[in-house]
Amino acid sequence: MINAGDTAFVLISSALVLLMTPGLALFYGGMVRSKNVLATLMKSFICMGIVTVIWTLWGYSLAFGPDIGGFIGGLSNFGLAGVGAQPAEGSTIPLSVFMVFQLMFAIITPALISGAIVERMKFSAFCLFVILWSTFVYSPLAHWVWGGGWIGSMGALDFAGGTVVHISSGTSALAAAIMLGKRKGYPREKFMPHNLPMTVLGAGLLWFGWFGFNAGSALAADGIAATAFVATHIATAGAALAWLIAEKIHSGKPTTLGAASGAVAGLVAITPACGFVGPLSALIIGIGGGVFCYIGVVLKGRFGYDDSLDVVGIHGVGGTWGALATGLFASVAVNPAGANGLFFGNPGQLWTQFVSVVVTIVFAFVMTVILFKIVDAVYKARVSEEDEVKGLDLTQHSEAAYT
Repeated sequence: MINAGDTAFVLISSALVLLMTPGLALFYGGMVRSKNVLATLMKSFICMGIVTVIWTLWGYSLAFGPDIGGFIGGLSNFGLAGVGAQPAEGSTIPLSVFMVFQLMFAIITPALISGAIVERMKFSAFCLFVILWSTFVYSPLAHWVWGGGWIGSMGALDFAGGTVVHISSGTSALAAAIMLGKRKGYPREKFMPHNLPMTVLGAGLLWFGWFGFNAGSALAADGIAATAFVATHIATAGAALAWLIAEKIHSGKPTTLGAASGAVAGLVAITPACGFVGPLSALIIGIGGGVFCYIGVVLKGRFGYDDSLDVVGIHGVGGTWGALATGLFASVAVNPAGANGLFFGNPGQLWTQFVSVVVTIVFAFVMTVILFKIVDAVYKARVSEEDEVKGLDLTQHSEAAYT
C-alpha cells in the first residue's frame, strides 16, 4: 500500500539530495583560484544533466533491474519501462519515487570526483568520464550493495552510501588525480582558495541536504529516519570540532576551511552507519571522521599526488572509516533490520564490512584507470599548459566569474 506521508517525505528528501550538488559546486568553487571557479562549478552542475539522462535510459535498470548473477541488473527497465506508481518492493512509496531518490545519489557521486581534478581537466573529457563512470562503476556498485547484488546478500551494511558513494568516489578521485598528473607549479606554489565564504555556504548546504541523503534512505517517515537524522547531525558537529582541535594542535590555528572540511568529513563518516547506530556511537564516529580525515589530508603531501580539493582525504578516508565503524557500532537494538557490530557481540560484521570496503576500493580504482585511459585516448583529458595558466573559465567556457 502506498503511504502518502512516506511518499511526501521521500520526495522532499530527493529534493534535498539534489540541492547537495549545487552545494558541492559552491563548496568546491570557493576553494579554487578565481580563474577556475566557473569551470569548477560546471563540473558539478553538469552532472545533474548527464547522469539524469543516463539513469533514465539504462543506469537505473543496471542498478536496480532484475538481478543477473548478483553482479548487475538487467535492462528490462531501460527507459524506465515499468517504473511507475506501483509500490517499490518492500516499501510504501511508488517505484518512481524510489527511482528519483536513487537518481540524486547517482548525480552527486561523480561530481564528488571532480574535486580531485579541477584546474587542469578538459570539460569535454570530464563529461565523457561521467558517462562511462556512471555506467561501469556506479551502477554495478549500487546493484551489489542495494539492488540485490552479492555485497548486500553477504550482509554488509551501508545505510546511505558509504561504499557506493564515498569510498567509490574517493578511490576514483585518487586514480584520476594520479592519471591526470599534478597542476603546474604543484607543490612549489601555494594554491589559495579565492572565496572561502562561498565554500562555507556550500558546506552549509551540504549539511542541510545531507538530512535528506541519510534520513531519506529509510524510505519512510518513521523511527529509523529519525535515528538517521539525529545521528547525522551529532556526528557532523563532532567531526567539525575534532578537525579544528587536530588542526590547532598540528598547525597552531583553527581555520574556516578546516571547520567546513571537518563538517563534510563527519557527514561522510556517518553515512553508512546513520540508520544503525545510537547517538553516542554517532558522536564517536564523527570525532573519528574529523581526526582521520584531517590526517588523510595532511598525508597527501607525503605521498605526492595532487588531489586538488582533498576528495581522497575526506571521502575516501571518511567513507572507509564510516563503513568499518558500522561494523563496530551497529546495533539491532537501534535497527532490528540491521545487525550487531563488534562492540555489540558480533565480530563477524566487522569482517563483512572490511570485505565490502576492499572490494569497492579495488573495483573503483581499477575501473577508473581503465576508463580514464579511454577518455584520454578520445579527448586528451588534460588542458594544454598555456590554457592551464590562463585559467579554465576563459579557455574552456569563454567566461569570467568576476569582472
